[in-house]
Amino acid sequence: MRIPLLRRVDLTLLRVSREARKGVHGLGPGLITGVADDDPSGISTYTITGASLGYQLLWTSLVTLPMNVAVQSTCARLGLVTGHGLARTIATRFGRPTLAPIVVLLLVANVVNLGADLGAIAAAIELVTGLPAVWLVAPIGVGLALVEVVVPYPRFAQVLKLLTLVIFAYVVAAFVSEPDWGTMASSTLIPRLDANRETLATLVAILGTTISPYLFFWQASEEVEEEESHGIAAATAPPEQLRALVHAAHLDVMTGMFVANVGFYFVVTTAAATLFASGQTEVDTAAQAAEALRPLAGDGAALLFALGIIGTGLLAVPVLAGSAAYAVSELFGWREGLNNTFRRAPQFYGVIALATLLGIGLNFSGVSEVRALYLAAVLNGLIAPVLLVFIMLLASGRGVLGEFAPGPLMLGAGWATTGAMAAAAVALLVTLV
Repeated sequence: MRIPLLRRVDLTLLRVSREARKGVHGLGPGLITGVADDDPSGISTYTITGASLGYQLLWTSLVTLPMNVAVQSTCARLGLVTGHGLARTIATRFGRPTLAPIVVLLLVANVVNLGADLGAIAAAIELVTGLPAVWLVAPIGVGLALVEVVVPYPRFAQVLKLLTLVIFAYVVAAFVSEPDWGTMASSTLIPRLDANRETLATLVAILGTTISPYLFFWQASEEVEEEESHGIAAATAPPEQLRALVHAAHLDVMTGMFVANVGFYFVVTTAAATLFASGQTEVDTAAQAAEALRPLAGDGAALLFALGIIGTGLLAVPVLAGSAAYAVSELFGWREGLNNTFRRAPQFYGVIALATLLGIGLNFSGVSEVRALYLAAVLNGLIAPVLLVFIMLLASGRGVLGEFAPGPLMLGAGWATTGAMAAAAVALLVTLV
Protein backbone atom coordinates (compact mmCIF):
# COMPACT_ATOMS: atom_id res chain seq x y z
CA MET A 1 0.00 0.00 0.00
CA ARG A 2 1.38 3.41 -0.94
CA ILE A 3 1.60 5.87 1.99
CA PRO A 4 0.82 9.52 1.08
CA LEU A 5 3.81 11.84 1.08
CA LEU A 6 2.51 13.94 4.01
CA ARG A 7 1.96 10.79 6.06
CA ARG A 8 5.48 9.53 5.24
CA VAL A 9 6.92 12.87 6.42
CA ASP A 10 4.94 12.60 9.67
CA LEU A 11 6.18 9.06 10.25
CA THR A 12 9.76 10.14 9.59
CA LEU A 13 9.46 13.02 12.05
CA LEU A 14 7.95 10.69 14.63
CA ARG A 15 10.86 8.26 14.25
CA VAL A 16 13.36 11.11 14.61
CA SER A 17 11.59 12.45 17.67
CA ARG A 18 11.51 9.01 19.27
CA GLU A 19 15.20 8.58 18.54
CA ALA A 20 15.93 11.99 20.06
CA ARG A 21 14.04 11.08 23.25
CA LYS A 22 14.58 7.34 23.46
CA GLY A 23 16.42 7.78 26.78
CA VAL A 24 13.15 8.90 28.39
CA HIS A 25 10.90 6.52 26.44
CA GLY A 26 9.27 9.31 24.50
CA LEU A 27 7.56 10.93 27.47
CA GLY A 28 8.92 13.44 29.93
CA PRO A 29 8.06 17.01 30.96
CA GLY A 30 4.52 16.91 29.59
CA LEU A 31 3.58 13.78 31.53
CA ILE A 32 5.18 15.07 34.74
CA THR A 33 3.51 18.48 34.34
CA GLY A 34 0.13 16.88 33.72
CA VAL A 35 0.12 14.73 36.83
CA ALA A 36 1.62 17.55 38.93
CA ASP A 37 -1.50 19.50 37.94
CA ASP A 38 -3.46 16.99 40.07
CA ASP A 39 -1.60 17.97 43.24
CA PRO A 40 -3.31 17.72 46.66
CA SER A 41 -4.73 21.23 46.27
CA GLY A 42 -6.24 20.18 42.94
CA ILE A 43 -7.54 16.95 44.46
CA SER A 44 -9.13 19.02 47.24
CA THR A 45 -10.86 21.24 44.68
CA TYR A 46 -12.15 18.26 42.70
CA THR A 47 -13.28 16.52 45.89
CA ILE A 48 -15.22 19.58 47.04
CA THR A 49 -16.73 19.82 43.53
CA GLY A 50 -18.03 16.25 43.64
CA ALA A 51 -19.13 16.43 47.27
CA SER A 52 -21.05 19.69 46.90
CA LEU A 53 -22.43 19.41 43.35
CA GLY A 54 -22.38 15.70 42.59
CA TYR A 55 -21.75 14.76 38.96
CA GLN A 56 -22.96 18.13 37.63
CA LEU A 57 -19.59 19.54 36.51
CA LEU A 58 -18.02 16.38 35.08
CA TRP A 59 -18.30 17.95 31.61
CA THR A 60 -15.64 20.50 32.58
CA SER A 61 -13.00 17.74 32.45
CA LEU A 62 -13.65 17.51 28.68
CA VAL A 63 -13.73 21.27 28.14
CA THR A 64 -10.50 21.99 30.02
CA LEU A 65 -8.52 19.27 28.19
CA PRO A 66 -7.98 21.20 24.91
CA MET A 67 -7.40 24.37 26.93
CA ASN A 68 -4.62 22.69 28.89
CA VAL A 69 -3.09 21.14 25.79
CA ALA A 70 -3.05 24.46 23.92
CA VAL A 71 -1.37 26.37 26.76
CA GLN A 72 1.17 23.76 27.84
CA SER A 73 2.08 22.80 24.27
CA THR A 74 2.71 26.47 23.48
CA CYS A 75 4.94 26.79 26.56
CA ALA A 76 6.83 23.65 25.52
CA ARG A 77 7.29 25.07 22.02
CA LEU A 78 8.61 28.37 23.41
CA GLY A 79 11.14 26.51 25.55
CA LEU A 80 12.38 24.28 22.74
CA VAL A 81 12.64 26.94 20.04
CA THR A 82 14.18 29.72 22.15
CA GLY A 83 16.31 27.44 24.33
CA HIS A 84 15.24 29.47 27.39
CA GLY A 85 12.68 29.32 30.15
CA LEU A 86 9.44 31.27 29.94
CA ALA A 87 10.50 34.01 32.37
CA ARG A 88 13.65 34.82 30.42
CA THR A 89 11.76 34.89 27.13
CA ILE A 90 9.14 37.28 28.56
CA ALA A 91 11.86 39.48 30.09
CA THR A 92 13.77 39.62 26.80
CA ARG A 93 10.68 40.52 24.80
CA PHE A 94 8.78 42.77 27.20
CA GLY A 95 11.40 43.89 29.76
CA ARG A 96 12.26 42.79 33.29
CA PRO A 97 10.09 45.46 35.01
CA THR A 98 7.05 43.89 33.34
CA LEU A 99 8.00 40.45 34.61
CA ALA A 100 8.94 41.38 38.20
CA PRO A 101 5.45 41.71 39.77
CA ILE A 102 4.33 38.47 38.09
CA VAL A 103 7.30 36.58 39.52
CA VAL A 104 6.68 38.00 43.02
CA LEU A 105 3.03 36.90 42.94
CA LEU A 106 4.03 33.52 41.49
CA LEU A 107 6.55 32.98 44.29
CA VAL A 108 3.96 33.80 46.96
CA ALA A 109 1.32 31.57 45.33
CA ASN A 110 3.78 28.69 44.94
CA VAL A 111 4.92 28.90 48.56
CA VAL A 112 1.33 28.90 49.81
CA ASN A 113 0.40 26.03 47.49
CA LEU A 114 3.55 24.12 48.43
CA GLY A 115 2.82 24.51 52.13
CA ALA A 116 -0.76 23.31 51.68
CA ASP A 117 0.46 20.31 49.68
CA LEU A 118 3.00 19.37 52.36
CA GLY A 119 0.24 19.55 54.95
CA ALA A 120 -2.01 17.36 52.79
CA ILE A 121 0.73 14.74 52.29
CA ALA A 122 1.36 14.62 56.04
CA ALA A 123 -2.37 14.33 56.79
CA ALA A 124 -2.74 11.48 54.28
CA ILE A 125 0.26 9.63 55.77
CA GLU A 126 -1.33 10.04 59.20
CA LEU A 127 -4.49 8.35 57.89
CA VAL A 128 -2.45 5.41 56.57
CA THR A 129 0.10 5.00 59.38
CA GLY A 130 -1.30 6.78 62.42
CA LEU A 131 1.83 8.94 62.77
CA PRO A 132 0.95 12.53 63.79
CA ALA A 133 0.94 14.82 60.75
CA VAL A 134 2.67 17.61 62.65
CA TRP A 135 5.78 15.41 62.97
CA LEU A 136 5.87 14.66 59.27
CA VAL A 137 5.68 18.04 57.52
CA ALA A 138 9.28 19.14 58.11
CA PRO A 139 10.97 15.79 57.26
CA ILE A 140 8.92 15.44 54.07
CA GLY A 141 9.68 19.00 52.94
CA VAL A 142 13.39 18.85 53.74
CA GLY A 143 13.70 15.41 52.15
CA LEU A 144 12.05 16.52 48.90
CA ALA A 145 14.23 19.65 48.73
CA LEU A 146 17.39 17.59 49.27
CA VAL A 147 16.40 15.13 46.54
CA GLU A 148 15.80 18.00 44.10
CA VAL A 149 19.19 19.54 44.96
CA VAL A 150 21.34 16.39 45.16
CA VAL A 151 19.92 13.88 42.66
CA PRO A 152 21.15 14.37 39.03
CA TYR A 153 18.44 15.53 36.66
CA PRO A 154 18.09 12.36 34.50
CA ARG A 155 17.56 10.19 37.59
CA PHE A 156 15.31 12.81 39.19
CA ALA A 157 13.16 12.95 36.05
CA GLN A 158 12.81 9.15 36.05
CA VAL A 159 11.63 9.21 39.68
CA LEU A 160 9.06 11.89 38.85
CA LYS A 161 7.81 9.84 35.90
CA LEU A 162 7.33 6.78 38.09
CA LEU A 163 5.30 8.86 40.53
CA THR A 164 2.86 9.75 37.74
CA LEU A 165 1.46 6.22 37.99
CA VAL A 166 -0.24 7.08 41.30
CA ILE A 167 -2.91 9.00 39.43
CA PHE A 168 -4.54 5.68 38.52
CA ALA A 169 -5.32 5.13 42.20
CA TYR A 170 -8.21 7.53 41.68
CA VAL A 171 -9.53 5.54 38.74
CA VAL A 172 -9.61 2.36 40.84
CA ALA A 173 -11.14 4.24 43.80
CA ALA A 174 -13.94 5.50 41.56
CA PHE A 175 -14.84 1.99 40.40
CA VAL A 176 -14.77 0.70 43.99
CA SER A 177 -17.20 3.51 44.90
CA GLU A 178 -19.87 2.10 42.53
CA PRO A 179 -20.97 5.36 40.83
CA ASP A 180 -24.23 5.97 39.01
CA TRP A 181 -23.01 5.28 35.46
CA GLY A 182 -26.06 6.74 33.74
CA THR A 183 -25.83 10.07 35.59
CA MET A 184 -22.08 10.08 34.98
CA ALA A 185 -22.56 9.71 31.24
CA SER A 186 -25.22 12.40 30.95
CA SER A 187 -23.27 14.85 33.14
CA THR A 188 -20.15 14.24 31.05
CA LEU A 189 -21.75 14.73 27.64
CA ILE A 190 -24.48 17.30 28.41
CA PRO A 191 -23.11 20.52 30.00
CA ARG A 192 -25.25 21.91 32.81
CA LEU A 193 -24.45 24.88 35.02
CA ASP A 194 -26.79 26.09 37.75
CA ALA A 195 -26.73 29.89 37.85
CA ASN A 196 -25.86 30.38 41.50
CA ARG A 197 -22.90 31.73 43.40
CA GLU A 198 -21.69 28.35 44.71
CA THR A 199 -21.56 26.73 41.28
CA LEU A 200 -19.89 29.77 39.71
CA ALA A 201 -17.24 29.86 42.45
CA THR A 202 -16.61 26.14 41.96
CA LEU A 203 -16.20 26.61 38.20
CA VAL A 204 -13.71 29.41 38.79
CA ALA A 205 -11.80 27.20 41.24
CA ILE A 206 -11.65 24.37 38.67
CA LEU A 207 -10.21 26.67 36.01
CA GLY A 208 -7.69 28.12 38.46
CA THR A 209 -6.64 24.65 39.60
CA THR A 210 -6.30 23.03 36.18
CA ILE A 211 -4.63 25.96 34.38
CA SER A 212 -2.02 27.04 36.93
CA PRO A 213 0.79 29.55 36.25
CA TYR A 214 3.51 27.47 37.90
CA LEU A 215 2.98 24.79 35.25
CA PHE A 216 3.69 27.30 32.46
CA PHE A 217 7.18 28.05 33.80
CA TRP A 218 7.96 24.42 34.63
CA GLN A 219 6.93 23.15 31.18
CA ALA A 220 9.10 25.58 29.19
CA SER A 221 12.18 25.15 31.39
CA GLU A 222 11.93 21.38 31.59
CA GLU A 223 11.79 21.06 27.81
CA VAL A 224 15.17 22.81 27.69
CA GLU A 225 16.52 20.66 30.54
CA GLU A 226 15.27 17.45 28.93
CA GLU A 227 17.10 18.04 25.67
CA GLU A 228 20.25 19.30 27.39
CA SER A 229 20.35 16.11 29.48
CA HIS A 230 20.60 14.19 26.18
CA GLY A 231 23.18 16.49 24.66
CA ILE A 232 20.72 18.27 22.36
CA ALA A 233 20.73 22.06 22.10
CA ALA A 234 17.20 22.29 20.75
CA ALA A 235 17.38 26.01 19.95
CA THR A 236 20.36 25.47 17.61
CA ALA A 237 19.28 22.10 16.21
CA PRO A 238 18.63 21.68 12.45
CA PRO A 239 15.03 22.63 11.54
CA GLU A 240 14.01 19.02 10.84
CA GLN A 241 15.24 17.80 14.20
CA LEU A 242 13.70 20.77 16.01
CA ARG A 243 10.40 20.15 14.21
CA ALA A 244 10.56 16.53 15.38
CA LEU A 245 11.25 17.60 18.95
CA VAL A 246 8.34 20.05 18.89
CA HIS A 247 6.13 17.24 17.57
CA ALA A 248 7.34 14.87 20.34
CA ALA A 249 6.77 17.53 22.99
CA HIS A 250 3.22 18.08 21.73
CA LEU A 251 2.46 14.34 21.99
CA ASP A 252 4.01 14.33 25.45
CA VAL A 253 1.85 17.28 26.56
CA MET A 254 -1.29 15.67 25.13
CA THR A 255 -0.55 12.48 27.07
CA GLY A 256 0.17 14.35 30.30
CA MET A 257 -2.92 16.54 30.11
CA PHE A 258 -5.11 13.56 29.22
CA VAL A 259 -3.84 11.67 32.27
CA ALA A 260 -4.36 14.79 34.42
CA ASN A 261 -7.97 15.16 33.29
CA VAL A 262 -8.63 11.46 33.82
CA GLY A 263 -7.54 11.97 37.42
CA PHE A 264 -9.73 15.09 37.66
CA TYR A 265 -12.74 13.17 36.26
CA PHE A 266 -12.50 10.21 38.60
CA VAL A 267 -11.82 12.23 41.76
CA VAL A 268 -15.05 14.16 41.13
CA THR A 269 -16.80 10.86 40.38
CA THR A 270 -15.58 9.23 43.61
CA ALA A 271 -16.69 12.21 45.72
CA ALA A 272 -20.07 12.38 43.97
CA ALA A 273 -20.72 8.64 44.32
CA THR A 274 -19.93 8.57 48.02
CA LEU A 275 -19.96 11.93 49.78
CA PHE A 276 -22.65 13.72 47.74
CA ALA A 277 -24.81 10.60 47.55
CA SER A 278 -24.71 10.22 51.34
CA GLY A 279 -25.38 13.91 52.03
CA GLN A 280 -21.82 14.73 53.20
CA THR A 281 -21.47 17.90 51.15
CA GLU A 282 -19.25 19.81 53.61
CA VAL A 283 -15.76 18.42 53.02
CA ASP A 284 -12.87 20.88 53.10
CA THR A 285 -9.81 18.82 52.13
CA ALA A 286 -8.86 15.70 50.22
CA ALA A 287 -7.50 14.10 53.41
CA GLN A 288 -10.89 14.55 55.10
CA ALA A 289 -12.49 13.01 52.02
CA ALA A 290 -10.21 9.96 52.25
CA GLU A 291 -11.27 9.47 55.87
CA ALA A 292 -14.95 10.00 55.00
CA LEU A 293 -14.74 7.41 52.22
CA ARG A 294 -13.90 4.62 54.69
CA PRO A 295 -17.42 3.89 55.99
CA LEU A 296 -19.01 4.61 52.60
CA ALA A 297 -16.78 2.73 50.13
CA GLY A 298 -14.60 0.60 52.38
CA ASP A 299 -10.99 0.67 53.55
CA GLY A 300 -9.69 -0.08 50.04
CA ALA A 301 -11.14 3.06 48.47
CA ALA A 302 -10.01 5.22 51.39
CA LEU A 303 -6.48 3.77 51.18
CA LEU A 304 -6.28 4.32 47.41
CA PHE A 305 -7.49 7.89 47.77
CA ALA A 306 -4.92 8.60 50.50
CA LEU A 307 -2.09 7.00 48.49
CA GLY A 308 -3.07 9.17 45.53
CA ILE A 309 -2.75 12.30 47.68
CA ILE A 310 0.68 11.21 48.92
CA GLY A 311 1.99 10.32 45.47
CA THR A 312 0.73 13.39 43.63
CA GLY A 313 1.97 15.57 46.48
CA LEU A 314 5.46 14.09 46.32
CA LEU A 315 5.42 14.87 42.59
CA ALA A 316 3.95 18.37 42.87
CA VAL A 317 6.12 19.83 45.66
CA PRO A 318 9.38 19.67 43.62
CA VAL A 319 7.53 21.11 40.61
CA LEU A 320 6.20 24.04 42.67
CA ALA A 321 9.62 24.79 44.20
CA GLY A 322 11.39 24.28 40.87
CA SER A 323 9.09 26.52 38.85
CA ALA A 324 9.56 29.31 41.41
CA ALA A 325 13.34 28.87 41.17
CA TYR A 326 13.28 29.03 37.37
CA ALA A 327 11.18 32.22 37.36
CA VAL A 328 13.22 34.04 40.04
CA SER A 329 16.58 33.00 38.56
CA GLU A 330 15.62 34.10 35.07
CA LEU A 331 14.31 37.41 36.41
CA PHE A 332 17.70 38.19 37.99
CA GLY A 333 19.82 36.55 35.30
CA TRP A 334 21.21 33.84 37.59
CA ARG A 335 22.48 30.51 36.32
CA GLU A 336 19.62 28.04 36.64
CA GLY A 337 18.58 24.50 35.89
CA LEU A 338 18.40 21.07 37.49
CA ASN A 339 21.13 19.93 35.10
CA ASN A 340 23.51 22.21 37.04
CA THR A 341 25.04 21.28 40.38
CA PHE A 342 24.50 23.31 43.53
CA ARG A 343 28.00 24.76 43.17
CA ARG A 344 27.26 26.01 39.64
CA ALA A 345 23.78 27.39 40.41
CA PRO A 346 23.65 28.24 44.13
CA GLN A 347 20.98 30.95 43.79
CA PHE A 348 18.68 28.62 41.83
CA TYR A 349 18.88 25.89 44.45
CA GLY A 350 18.70 28.53 47.17
CA VAL A 351 15.25 29.56 45.91
CA ILE A 352 14.15 25.90 45.96
CA ALA A 353 15.33 25.57 49.56
CA LEU A 354 13.77 28.89 50.62
CA ALA A 355 10.41 28.15 48.99
CA THR A 356 10.30 24.73 50.66
CA LEU A 357 11.24 26.09 54.09
CA LEU A 358 8.61 28.83 53.83
CA GLY A 359 6.05 26.18 52.84
CA ILE A 360 7.01 24.10 55.87
CA GLY A 361 6.71 27.18 58.11
CA LEU A 362 3.23 27.93 56.77
CA ASN A 363 2.02 24.70 58.39
CA PHE A 364 3.03 26.04 61.81
CA SER A 365 1.70 29.58 61.31
CA GLY A 366 -1.89 28.87 62.32
CA VAL A 367 -3.17 29.40 58.75
CA SER A 368 -5.59 26.59 57.91
CA GLU A 369 -5.06 24.41 54.84
CA VAL A 370 -8.38 25.56 53.37
CA ARG A 371 -7.48 29.25 53.79
CA ALA A 372 -4.02 28.62 52.28
CA LEU A 373 -5.50 26.85 49.27
CA TYR A 374 -8.03 29.63 48.81
CA LEU A 375 -5.28 32.28 48.87
CA ALA A 376 -3.22 30.29 46.35
CA ALA A 377 -6.28 29.95 44.10
CA VAL A 378 -6.92 33.70 44.23
CA LEU A 379 -3.31 34.54 43.35
CA ASN A 380 -3.16 31.95 40.57
CA GLY A 381 -6.48 33.14 39.21
CA LEU A 382 -5.17 36.71 38.97
CA ILE A 383 -1.74 35.80 37.54
CA ALA A 384 -2.89 33.27 34.93
CA PRO A 385 -4.72 35.57 32.46
CA VAL A 386 -1.89 38.14 32.51
CA LEU A 387 0.71 35.45 31.85
CA LEU A 388 -1.43 33.89 29.15
CA VAL A 389 -1.59 37.20 27.29
CA PHE A 390 2.23 37.33 27.24
CA ILE A 391 2.47 33.67 26.19
CA MET A 392 0.00 34.07 23.35
CA LEU A 393 1.64 37.29 22.13
CA LEU A 394 5.00 35.48 22.05
CA ALA A 395 3.44 32.58 20.14
CA SER A 396 1.31 34.62 17.73
CA GLY A 397 4.08 36.52 15.97
CA ARG A 398 6.86 34.92 13.96
CA GLY A 399 9.47 37.09 15.65
CA VAL A 400 10.01 34.55 18.44
CA LEU A 401 8.97 31.16 17.02
CA GLY A 402 9.44 31.81 13.31
CA GLU A 403 8.41 28.81 11.23
CA PHE A 404 7.58 26.90 14.42
CA ALA A 405 4.72 29.19 15.41
CA PRO A 406 1.52 27.26 16.30
CA GLY A 407 -1.17 26.84 13.69
CA PRO A 408 -4.49 28.73 13.68
CA LEU A 409 -6.31 25.99 15.61
CA MET A 410 -3.88 25.98 18.53
CA LEU A 411 -3.60 29.76 18.56
CA GLY A 412 -7.39 30.02 18.60
CA ALA A 413 -7.62 27.55 21.48
CA GLY A 414 -4.89 29.45 23.34
CA TRP A 415 -6.60 32.82 22.97
CA ALA A 416 -9.96 31.26 23.92
CA THR A 417 -8.32 29.89 27.07
CA THR A 418 -6.91 33.33 27.81
CA GLY A 419 -10.37 34.84 27.49
CA ALA A 420 -11.90 32.15 29.70
CA MET A 421 -9.26 32.68 32.39
CA ALA A 422 -9.76 36.46 32.24
CA ALA A 423 -13.50 35.96 32.69
CA ALA A 424 -12.77 33.60 35.59
CA ALA A 425 -10.52 36.23 37.21
CA VAL A 426 -13.29 38.82 36.96
CA ALA A 427 -15.79 36.35 38.38
CA LEU A 428 -13.35 35.55 41.19
CA LEU A 429 -13.06 39.23 42.08
CA VAL A 430 -16.85 39.56 42.00
CA THR A 431 -17.27 36.60 44.37
CA LEU A 432 -14.65 38.09 46.69
CA VAL A 433 -16.49 41.39 46.79
